[in-house]
Amino acid sequence: MTVKAQTPGFSRKRRFKNRLRNIFTNPYNIITLIAVLLLAYLIVVPLIEMIKTTFTLAKSDLRRVKGGTVGEFTLYYWNRLLFSDVSRNLFWVPLRNSLIIAVSTSALSITMGSLIAWLLVRTDLPGKKFFSLAVIIPYMLPSWCKSMAWLSVFRNEKIGGAAGFLSYLGIQSPDWLAYGPVAIIIVLSIHYYAYAYLLVSAALRSINSELEEMGEIVGAGKSLILRRITFPLVLPAILSSIILTFSKSMGTFGVPSFLGLKVGYYTISTSLYSTVQSQKGISFSISLVLILLASINIFINQKLIGSRKSYATIGGKGGRSTLLSLGGWKWPIVIVLSLFLMVAVVLPLVILLYQTFMLKAGDYGLSNFTLHYWLGEADPNISDGLPGVFRSPQFWMFVKNTLLLVGLTSMIATVFGQMLGYINSRGRHLRSGKLVEQLVFIPYLIPSIAFGAMYLAMFATPTKVNLFGLDVTLIPSLYGTFTILVLVSIVKHLPFASRAGTSNMLQISTELEEAGQLSGANFTTRFLRIVFPLAKNGFMSGLMLILISIMKELDLIMILMTPSQATLPYMAYTYSTSGFQQPASAVAIVMFVMVFFFYWVANKFFHADIAGGLGG
Repeated sequence: MTVKAQTPGFSRKRRFKNRLRNIFTNPYNIITLIAVLLLAYLIVVPLIEMIKTTFTLAKSDLRRVKGGTVGEFTLYYWNRLLFSDVSRNLFWVPLRNSLIIAVSTSALSITMGSLIAWLLVRTDLPGKKFFSLAVIIPYMLPSWCKSMAWLSVFRNEKIGGAAGFLSYLGIQSPDWLAYGPVAIIIVLSIHYYAYAYLLVSAALRSINSELEEMGEIVGAGKSLILRRITFPLVLPAILSSIILTFSKSMGTFGVPSFLGLKVGYYTISTSLYSTVQSQKGISFSISLVLILLASINIFINQKLIGSRKSYATIGGKGGRSTLLSLGGWKWPIVIVLSLFLMVAVVLPLVILLYQTFMLKAGDYGLSNFTLHYWLGEADPNISDGLPGVFRSPQFWMFVKNTLLLVGLTSMIATVFGQMLGYINSRGRHLRSGKLVEQLVFIPYLIPSIAFGAMYLAMFATPTKVNLFGLDVTLIPSLYGTFTILVLVSIVKHLPFASRAGTSNMLQISTELEEAGQLSGANFTTRFLRIVFPLAKNGFMSGLMLILISIMKELDLIMILMTPSQATLPYMAYTYSTSGFQQPASAVAIVMFVMVFFFYWVANKFFHADIAGGLGG
C-alpha cells in the first residue's frame, strides 16, 4: 500500500485553516478581538476624528477663509492657533502659564509628598497611624473646592465679589495672592502632593533598611544617606509621580478657572474651554497640543527610568525595616506636619462649612448666622430666590444624576476592567495581550478636558454610512445626552479599572481554570464559577475606587454637560461662578461627605488601596 505525500501547498493551506479555526474557537482570542475592536472604536477613532477636524474647514468658518469650501483640507486652524495675530493671547501665553504652573506644582507637591512619605515610613515619627490617614484626606476634596476656600480667605474688594475673611479682619490681601499663578500653584500643590506620597511611600516600604544601616556603619550622616542611598532607590516612584502631577496640572480646568479667569490669567485648559463652543477646530488643536505635551512628558520619563542603573533591593533573606531616629527634631516635625494638615485639610473644610451658615457673604459675625442655605424656603431677597439645597428640586435632581453617573460608570468600567485584566494577565507574553494593554493606556495620556473634547468631536453629529446609495445612521448624535457622560467616564477610567483587574487576575492561578477545563466546563462556566468568585473582593475594591474618582469629576464632563444632565460638581461650579458662594459651599460639603463615605466603605469592607483610585 502506498501513501501519497501531501504537497507543501496543501500543508500550508491546512495549517492556515487550523490556525483560523483556533482563532475563532478559542474563548481568549474571541474576547481579545472584541476588546481590541471596542477600544479602537472608543479611543483611537475619536482621536483620529479630532485630528481630522483640525484639518477640515467647518461651515461656521467659511467667512474666515477666502474661497474655501465646507469639508476641504485646511491649515487655517493651526495657522490661527500658532502664527496669527491672536496666537499670543490664544495659545502662547496660556501655554507659558500652564507650563509655569505644571513645573512649579510638580516641584512643590513632589517635594512635600516625598518628604512626608519618608517621615511616615522610615522614621520614628509619633502618631503615624493618624498622619497616614490625614495626609490623603485633602485628595478627597476636589481641587476646585479648595479654590473656593482659598477665595473665601484671600478675596479682596478690588476684584469684585464678597470680601474674604482677611478683608473682614481689615487685612487687604494683594491681588497676586488672591488670584493668579501663585494662588493656583499653592492650591494644586496641597492637592496633588498625594500622588508623590502614595507612590514614594510604597517604594520606601519595599526597601530593606540594611542598605541605609550600612551607610551609617561607614560613618555617613542622615542627609548623605538620604541623598546617596534612599533617593536613588525611590527615583522611579518620584519620576512616576512627576508624570501624574505634571499631566494633571497641565490639563486641569477647575482651579485655573476659579483663580485665573477673573484677572485674565488664562491657561491652556481654560483657553480650550473658552473656544470649544465657538471655534471647535481651534479647541481641538489645543487639545492635541495637550496630548502631545503629556506624551512627551511620559516619553522623557521612560527614558530617564530606562537609562538609570538597576539595583536589587529585595533579597532572599527577607527585608527589615529599622526606623531612623529623629532625635530632637521629632516633636518640631510633628508640630510642622500638624500645621500643614491644618492648612491643607481642616481649614478648607471649616471655611466652606462656616460659609454655608453666613446669610450675607463676607460677614463672619455670629449675628449673620443662618440655616437658610441648607433648609430655607425660596426668598427673592436672598441669592436671587435660591432655596436651601435640601429644599431645592434642582439639587436632588443633580444628586440623582451624580449617583446614576457614578453607579453606572463604576459598575460598567469595573466589569470591563476585570475582563481587560484577564486578557492582560493571561496574555502577558502574547502580542494580543500587549496590544490591549497599550490601547487601554491611551486615555491615561490624555488630559481630562482634552478627552472630553475628543468625544465632542466624535459624537456631536450622527455617525452615518452609505449603504446602496442611502445614508444610514449607525449612532445618533449623543451630545446633550446622559449616554455620552457615561461613555466618556467609562473610557477615561479604563486604565485604572484595567490595572485593578490585572492585579486581581494575577492572583488567580491558571491551574484552577485548567482543572475546570479538564472536568468539561466551558469558558463561561469556568469564568462565572471559578474566576469571578475568586476575584469578587478585588472587583468590589476596583468598583469603589473608580466610584470615588468619578464622584469628584468636573474637567472631563465640563464641555459635554447640559443643565438637565448636570452633576453636583457642575452645580457647585455654576453656583460659585455666578456669585452664589454659600450654596456652592453647601454642595461642596455634601460632595465631600459622600466621597469620604465611599472611601470609608472601600477601606472598611474591601481593604481597597486608595492609590488605585486617584482621579481628578
